[in-house]
Amino acid sequence: MKAVEIRELTAEELRQKESELKRKLLNLRFQKVTGELDNIAELAKTRKDIARVLTIKGEKTQEATR
Repeated sequence: MKAVEIRELTAEELRQKESELKRKLLNLRFQKVTGELDNIAELAKTRKDIARVLTIKGEKTQEATR
């Protein structure tokens, strides 16, 4: 997911997206441990997406407090 797409989301949608991505990361970790994960790069991609969501969420919070 690109940062431009994430910036268009509302605060509630950002919370939902963060929750969804964290669940996805958990499932990917389980798949890795059990040997079911074919594309290990998906783990890094999901972690980066979570970081993007958290960064933009923080930016929006800072803007709201100004």
